[in-house]
Amino acid sequence: MRINLGRLGGQLGVLLCVTGFLVMFLGWNGAASSNFTPAQFPYLISGGMVGLAIVVMGSAMIIVQNHRADRVRLEDALDRVAAAVADHGSNPAAANGFGFTGFVVAGESSYHRVDCHLPQARDEAELVKIDDVIVRGLTPCRVCNPPQLGQATLQL
Repeated sequence: MRINLGRLGGQLGVLLCVTGFLVMFLGWNGAASSNFTPAQFPYLISGGMVGLAIVVMGSAMIIVQNHRADRVRLEDALDRVAAAVADHGSNPAAANGFGFTGFVVAGESSYHRVDCHLPQARDEAELVKIDDVIVRGLTPCRVCNPPQLGQATLQL
């Protein structure tokens, strides 16, 4: 069984942060146990500085793991956009407006053909009639070129 350590970066970072805070607490506790100020410095230096270094390393690991996850999501979105552009260019019937069913996929600010790949992963995407697009004030997608309301009434 192969263990992928790259996925454990965020969890290991949290563990390092907790460990660093524990080391800082132990350093503070050791310094607090002595009334003689020069005897407190070794505790503060070893506990405080080492603990702070461990917290910084853990925080860096959390940031790197979040960056990796964001990059994967961005690459997936770019792959969907590339597939949508490739499908649009290779499907002349869709480009001419044939196969229109009277329904479109509506997002927050634009609407798409039913076969468009862009709104697939969006939570706010829903299937609506073309007449509802004008009421919402949505703009047509620039990639899949869905029919506007004047074109839709002619094709229905």
